[in-house]
Amino acid sequence: MKIIHFADLHLGVESYSRLDPATGLPTRFLDFLRTFDELVDYAIESKADLVLFCGDTYKTRDPTPTQQREFARRIVRLSEARIPVFLLVGNHDAPNMSGRATATEIFSTLEVENVHVSSKPEVVRISTPGGVVQVASLPWARRSALLSKEDTKNLTLEQINERLQQILTEKVASLAGELDPTLPAVLAAHVWVMGATTGSEKGMTIGQEHMLLPGNIARPEFDYVALGHIHRRQVLGENPPVVYAGSLDRLDFGDEDIDKGFYVVEIAPDPVKRRVGYEFHPVKARKFLTLTIELKAEDADPTATALRAINEQKEKVKDAIVRVHITAPAQIESLLKESDLRDALKEASYFTITRDILRETRPRLGALMTSQLTHMDALKAWLEYKKTPPERLKVLMDYGKKMVEEARG
Repeated sequence: MKIIHFADLHLGVESYSRLDPATGLPTRFLDFLRTFDELVDYAIESKADLVLFCGDTYKTRDPTPTQQREFARRIVRLSEARIPVFLLVGNHDAPNMSGRATATEIFSTLEVENVHVSSKPEVVRISTPGGVVQVASLPWARRSALLSKEDTKNLTLEQINERLQQILTEKVASLAGELDPTLPAVLAAHVWVMGATTGSEKGMTIGQEHMLLPGNIARPEFDYVALGHIHRRQVLGENPPVVYAGSLDRLDFGDEDIDKGFYVVEIAPDPVKRRVGYEFHPVKARKFLTLTIELKAEDADPTATALRAINEQKEKVKDAIVRVHITAPAQIESLLKESDLRDALKEASYFTITRDILRETRPRLGALMTSQLTHMDALKAWLEYKKTPPERLKVLMDYGKKMVEEARG
């Protein structure tokens, strides 16, 4: 049995975009669709038995019609190829009010063949070409759905999260108890597991979230634990495998050095001791590149220096999302020709240039201090602050003394 595990699609993230002239759509939206197409193509060509999506279809819970249309086109391709698809509801999918539908529930309403949507803890048995697989579902849990105002009265945020952890742990145990041990079983969860290394999702979450302990989900009843919510792909355990697929595409510069893609999971159909293998499959996600350029005060042509640094990374710059950060002393700032830098970056998909100008801090001796200093003492203090060499300091002090005497007559 071959299962494709992915998560955190986040269609609608359009940072670092420009409008594509051919379609009129943001370029980043098209990037996300291309990587999704890679996954769909792979699933069809390799004859996958199940595509398992672990939540966060869109950037927001209210996606645009265009975003919904493009997502549906790809799900229908899988459905028509007779590949079952399991869609889990994530925190970006969950409505902010009970009773409201999620955007993915349209597939259940229309009864799209081979598509299963889960918005509540449940065990779903799915018939696949490789046999029946059990998916224990743990979608994103909204605090208001699990705890009433009376339950949380007089509790701190930490105590509320501990209570949520206890409730979710009990739900996982309950789901495990419903499983048929003779059939393959996967836990699909959109949750933060303690010990996971975070990535770009830090900028997309609000407040402190509840977490689950790894041992509370790595139960022996599951052959594989498929996770969503954390954007950095990682393996938290091996028996059974506990795996975050990470986001399918790079969302921001926090993902710059991280490969993006999905996991291919294979479960041998042994009713006694099933063997599980999994492998990460990368996609051609848009590259992100940071160039840091530090210029010196003595640089006679800082523009040429910056251009050399950019041209040295020319192959990486091409088609990438690039940010150039330039640090330069104030005295050479005017020599930087930004038009030349922008021209050197024209093959990037998108770029930004920022400058950090180092301005000299003048000493402030203060009214009291200056009132107590003679002219010569003040001159000496200034020259020492400027780190004037001793021999030059003596010459300047002599000149200063002559000037003071001449002024006094």
